Amino acid sequence: MNWNKSIWLAAALFTASIHVQAQDNLINSLKGNVSDNSKEGFKFTEVINLGNTSIKDQGSSGTCWSYSGNSFLESEMIRMGKQPVEISPIFTARNTYIEKAKNFVRLHGDQAQGDGGQLHDVLTIFRQYGAVPREVYTGLQPGQARNNFSEMGPLLQGITETVAKSKKPSSNWLKAFTAAMDAYLGETPESFQYKNKTYTPRTFADEVIGINPDDYVGISSFDEHAYYKPFVLLIPDNWSFERFYNVQMNDLTDIIDNALQNGYTVAWATDVSEKSFSWKNGVAYVPETPVEQMTKEQVENMFNGPKAEPTISAAQRQEAFDNYSTTDDHGMHIVGLVKDQNGKEYYIVKNSWGESNDYKGYMYATKEYVRYKTISILLHKKALTKNMQSKLSL
Repeated sequence: MNWNKSIWLAAALFTASIHVQAQDNLINSLKGNVSDNSKEGFKFTEVINLGNTSIKDQGSSGTCWSYSGNSFLESEMIRMGKQPVEISPIFTARNTYIEKAKNFVRLHGDQAQGDGGQLHDVLTIFRQYGAVPREVYTGLQPGQARNNFSEMGPLLQGITETVAKSKKPSSNWLKAFTAAMDAYLGETPESFQYKNKTYTPRTFADEVIGINPDDYVGISSFDEHAYYKPFVLLIPDNWSFERFYNVQMNDLTDIIDNALQNGYTVAWATDVSEKSFSWKNGVAYVPETPVEQMTKEQVENMFNGPKAEPTISAAQRQEAFDNYSTTDDHGMHIVGLVKDQNGKEYYIVKNSWGESNDYKGYMYATKEYVRYKTISILLHKKALTKNMQSKLSL
């Protein structure tokens, strides 16, 4: 097979029209969910605020899972008493795309593609490829300030789809795939200097970051699976068919609370497509009245101060997942807890959309929202109570 021709055909096919990243669409769709005086309506009192690194901007790329997952690892370094390193999310994403492409071809194209991934992919790549500092591998071309995968993503997809349709794939296709990423993101370093010492991605991961991927556990909650047993989470971006431990719905927030109280942050994958999730205002909650049934005045005041919430059941949570009301949209990082003026608790959530909202890159999510809309969480096993560890046989 002529791989130069294949790449050219894929490029011609996919760059002939404008491709808008799903993540850009998501952010743009949330711009309408705003109130002008929201920040004045909330009086948050900090309860827990754990160490975390600076807010990042994932740009026009669906790499939230890599940004939030690596932010989580950076906080783990702080928790362990280490000087935190800003880890390259693009190094993680690039190597995830390689592993995802292998799976896609082996499954004859019957799998989702795109920029998406899961929080555990950060650990998978850490284990297999290591890690590098953000300053060493940004994926940015000269003159480029933000990552933009709008051209690269469709091109990569064109390559793998061409290979998957082949009767007998060539052994060279992966070289073409990685060469395309090199053209857009640059080649990954075999070795590099950091604080006057030479490292490889492997030695940097082991000696500087120093986490053990086996110390972490993914958890979710769905009524249709046996509780406290592992199951495969059936969402498109779980391309590696990773298993998660299934807990009861109220366990989700109990687990997060225990983790925060003991100094552990939590990586969080969730649905953010709700009209009660406002990035601009930095608040997410479950409205007592469905938005579709609200008056114009109620809609205009959705984020102007605390609002009452219903109590969500496990059956409602499962139904929302099954009817696509709850979708796997976004990965973020839970770093603390606050109370509003009425005493209600909200989690402090670190995002990767820059500092463009009312809280300079952070937001506040109610516990009811987290119970209702969480896809999964990732945390250290020791952040679980002894009782929960026993239930999960960890």
